[in-house]
Amino acid sequence: MGTRGKTLFWVLLSLAIAVYALFPVVWIVSLSLKSPADIANRQFWPTEITWQNYDLIFNGRARELFVPALVNSIGICLIATLIAVVLSTLTAYAVARLEFPGKKFVLTMALAVSIFPVISLVTPLFRVWSAIGLFDTWLGLVIPYLSLTLPISIWTLAAFFRQIPWELEQAAQVDGASPFQAFRKVIVPLAAPGVFTTAIIAFFIAWNDFVYGISLTSTSAARPVPAALSFFTGASQFEEPAGAIAAAAIVVTVPVVVLVLLFQRQIVAGLTQGAVKG
Repeated sequence: MGTRGKTLFWVLLSLAIAVYALFPVVWIVSLSLKSPADIANRQFWPTEITWQNYDLIFNGRARELFVPALVNSIGICLIATLIAVVLSTLTAYAVARLEFPGKKFVLTMALAVSIFPVISLVTPLFRVWSAIGLFDTWLGLVIPYLSLTLPISIWTLAAFFRQIPWELEQAAQVDGASPFQAFRKVIVPLAAPGVFTTAIIAFFIAWNDFVYGISLTSTSAARPVPAALSFFTGASQFEEPAGAIAAAAIVVTVPVVVLVLLFQRQIVAGLTQGAVKG
């Protein structure tokens, strides 16, 4: 196969992958713009574009279910991300820079927690949270979310910290900086791309959680959006709320897409700089 043939092959392959990946997104967008009649007819494109599904979740009968859940998701995920980034930064620095007994055990346990089935923790957490008053609260979701976000954050930042030259920190200490000052003023600024990438990944993981959200909440006081979508109902028992669910899915997906598009270079830099030993 010549150069032209190879180029054509990779172009067609890329287009096929793009169509395969984007088809569900296009379908959800189309569904969110359909009227109930179009949804019943099962046409791919709406015969007439309507915004009634978006009006339903922001101003209609689904407002009381969706808007509080959106506020809960934003607040809980931001808090969980902030705590995860702070704790993982300190932990990853210790793992990458310091020698202490059990260092490998820390990384092993972090990896073990990340692959542990979430569903197996729901029942004991439900019983404990109900007993101590954390059920259906923001804190009751922030703590479990840390079990999802901390492991990947520690591994990502530990690999990144290993690439920062040790001599820079030693030079700062020679100039009179304390170990914490050297860490705060030298290491953390250099690790900013990795920290930023870790924060984005941690936020996405918490934002997409469904199991904890549906199991550890019972009202709109703390229920996040993924769990709230399962409570959407139609105008009657015979009507499926597909349009409203699609509109809500688009609303919660747009911030994620915007973040990725705006910071894709920083995300790629943060993931790749810790992948090659310097």
